[in-house]
Amino acid sequence: METAIAISKHVRISPRKARLAAGLIRGLGVPQATSQLMFCGLKGGRLLKKTLDSAVANAETQLGSRRENLVVKEVRVDQGVVLKRAKPKNRGGRHAILKRTSHFTVIVSTGKE
Repeated sequence: METAIAISKHVRISPRKARLAAGLIRGLGVPQATSQLMFCGLKGGRLLKKTLDSAVANAETQLGSRRENLVVKEVRVDQGVVLKRAKPKNRGGRHAILKRTSHFTVIVSTGKE
């Protein structure tokens, strides 16, 4: 079974929110996964669709397979770096603001196991 991988790093969305969209497409065929991400209404779906399209393009060029025959084998959303910012509070204090990022990994294969 041949696989193709696409990785997107430092995507500006919390991993917890992105995992909601990732759970929608695990184990689906690529056409169903693409339509699921297009119409889910989540920001993570829009960002994850780019990585899925990249993995499909990698499979088409490197493996020579067709889009209709590909299956989403694995979708992983890992935590990236955290941008730390601060907001001023009363009496000279500050409140931490954590801007989280994610790393997306999408692996597509040429058939079901």
